[in-house]
Amino acid sequence: LRDLFAEGALSAAFQPAFIELRKKSGPKAAFLLANAVTTLLLIVVGTLVLLGVVFAPQLVDTWATGYAQVAGKVELTILLTRIMMPFLLLVSVAAGAMGMLNAEQRFVPPALAPALFNLAAIVVGGCLWLLGIGQTRTAAIAWAAATMLGGVLQLLAQWLPLFRSGYRPRLTSVLAHQGLRAVLWAMAPATIGLGATQLNIYISSSFASQQNGAVTWLQVAFRLMQLPIGMFGVAVGTVALAQAAESASESDLRTALDGVRDTLRRGLRLTTFYTLPTAVALWVLSEPILRVIYQHGAFSALDTEKAAAALRYYALGLLCYSGIKVFAPVFYALKRTRIPMLASLLGVLCGVLWNIVLHRHYGYLALALGTTISASVNFAVLLVSFRRMYGDLLREGDGKALLQIALLSAVSGVAMSATVWAYKTATGTSTLATSTAGGLALVVAALLVGGSLYVGLGRLAKLGEVEAVLAVLSRRLPRRG
Repeated sequence: LRDLFAEGALSAAFQPAFIELRKKSGPKAAFLLANAVTTLLLIVVGTLVLLGVVFAPQLVDTWATGYAQVAGKVELTILLTRIMMPFLLLVSVAAGAMGMLNAEQRFVPPALAPALFNLAAIVVGGCLWLLGIGQTRTAAIAWAAATMLGGVLQLLAQWLPLFRSGYRPRLTSVLAHQGLRAVLWAMAPATIGLGATQLNIYISSSFASQQNGAVTWLQVAFRLMQLPIGMFGVAVGTVALAQAAESASESDLRTALDGVRDTLRRGLRLTTFYTLPTAVALWVLSEPILRVIYQHGAFSALDTEKAAAALRYYALGLLCYSGIKVFAPVFYALKRTRIPMLASLLGVLCGVLWNIVLHRHYGYLALALGTTISASVNFAVLLVSFRRMYGDLLREGDGKALLQIALLSAVSGVAMSATVWAYKTATGTSTLATSTAGGLALVVAALLVGGSLYVGLGRLAKLGEVEAVLAVLSRRLPRRG
């Protein structure tokens, strides 16, 4: 539901329409469209939230059939679902505000808003720790309440800058607004694609709930994956959507396509530059990273080992996960909404078939790899479709740069692996079952070695992305004298 009404389909459909209307009719007309979208969200999502609260037992029973094997687990999950359901409405309205800010090329407030969500969790977690409340029902309820508090902060952080720019949220008529109907029409294909994605999640969740601990292992691993996806894929995709929508609103078709193609080309290179070495690092350092972050309390060394195995399979698809976040919004800006839908359907079909056939043999690891396969097929369809419809995406020198990035990532991976081997040799252990401090030292050392080698060799190869990063750092670092 969040993918449909928040940062997913709605955001991708609303932002290009908002940009086009603002360019043609001015900010007042664009804000009127925003209020129509917000009003519709309050009606539709508010109704869904009420239904979710009422039918929470049926939802939990459908999505987590294996929870009934543990006494009290279903009842607690139902309660937490009811507490957190209104978060959907908060994050959906916040996504509308995010689209307006991004359309105005104001990327900082939307980027900082999730940090306030995390701040709420950190504050609540600190209070629970100070009060000595650990594995209790009260602690679980407090975490659910922290989710709601984070949603409120996330919304306010984006409404305040919009208020200063002249936007006033108001309830308005939704039936007669032409722009709103265009947004809903653009959302329709995305809704179908997301429905297929939810089918994949439903099957994966049902399978995982049958293996004790598997739900946690997969969630922990993929949550760690969300960090680079959000930092690189979503960040680049957000800028790409705004710039592509701006270019696509040009009256001259050739100029529009040239601008969109250039935006996508630069976005693809930048995403590859950041995500490929990150994927290698997650593969090599999956176990020590998870050990430092999660191996505390009830999360055992065995849990770390199982989650690390899942993380390595997820890491194989990191570039594709991030690439989808860049490519799919561009198709929305071009009003080619059926392409992302078909890509999603085909990717999900491959992932679901993989899970159904191989889960019985390989357990939760088949589910992790199935997710990667689904994302890879999705990304491949988007890439091939764009090339067939709009021509070659890469310019002269881009292929060489991408090959250099791949080689440098491999070299940094070898260096990080050597660091891990040296650590094991120095400590006399065959595993990484060490203290948190030791694990943190290993992660930092390996990342410094691998990262320095990646940047250093990239500079020698005169890779444009490395030079750009170093130029930004040189401007921001204080100068002596």
